[in-house]
Amino acid sequence: MSRTVTVGLDGSQESLAAAEWAAREARLRGLPLRLVNVWEPQPYIQAPLLGGETLQHWAQRIPRETADELRLRHPDVEITADQVAGRPGTVLPDEARGAELLVLGSRGLSGVAGFMVGSVGMATVAHTERPVVLVRAEEEGKTEDERAPGSIAKRPVVLGLDTEHPDDSVIEFAFDAAARRATALHVVHGWNLPPYFAYGLPADPRMNAQLAAHEADSLAETLRPWRQKFPTVEVVERSRSGKPANHLVDASRDASLVVVGRRTRRSTLGTHIGPVTHAVLHHATSPVAVVPHD
Repeated sequence: MSRTVTVGLDGSQESLAAAEWAAREARLRGLPLRLVNVWEPQPYIQAPLLGGETLQHWAQRIPRETADELRLRHPDVEITADQVAGRPGTVLPDEARGAELLVLGSRGLSGVAGFMVGSVGMATVAHTERPVVLVRAEEEGKTEDERAPGSIAKRPVVLGLDTEHPDDSVIEFAFDAAARRATALHVVHGWNLPPYFAYGLPADPRMNAQLAAHEADSLAETLRPWRQKFPTVEVVERSRSGKPANHLVDASRDASLVVVGRRTRRSTLGTHIGPVTHAVLHHATSPVAVVPHD
């Protein structure tokens, strides 16, 4: 069974922007695009004048009409539209299992948009086993050259990399995204200053310089085999002291895509996204790809 680029669609501006981004990504990858509208039946008391069947009929128009509009703009992309009953936080991770990636709309600081509100949206990201890309509504208003993954306008792809626990699937996703877009890959690595900095003690310039050199060497060593695997991708290494999330949010302002990882390890408290990824999801201004890994 061929994989698809799947997008969660609820009719909001954020989800329409996600659908447009997903159509371009599907074209870039040579994959079909699948629009999924999750219909959660409502109690009759919430719609006494319309009734459940009427509401569902109107909801069915969302994926059908969106698919028709996307086919006009992207005639070379195979597009299907489905409506699935259930709770979005449960349905979408299941639907994503047959997808290359899942695309959702995001309101940035307000969290994930539409039916992806608050904890439901974050839970969808946390429980999806395939990469998830979150797209803000601003993407819909950009010109084709500004937003198209395959354009030469060439905002870089940004990768947030932890050199202590690098994961091949996250790194490969970022290199592949940059290669498909024929753009540069900026790799951002943040590291902590020595403890004396936090306690206000005098800094040791020599120690700081040694630490900076060590972290830069570690980053270069981690990326060396990937540079060889993707020789056409220009790689810019950025190893800086400070919080990784802050560096990634700053880099997102000029990025076409930010790529971060999410550990799938579960604890007794449930599944978590991780503080860096959580912060990037809420504050980044570009689309964000969250790649799950062990």
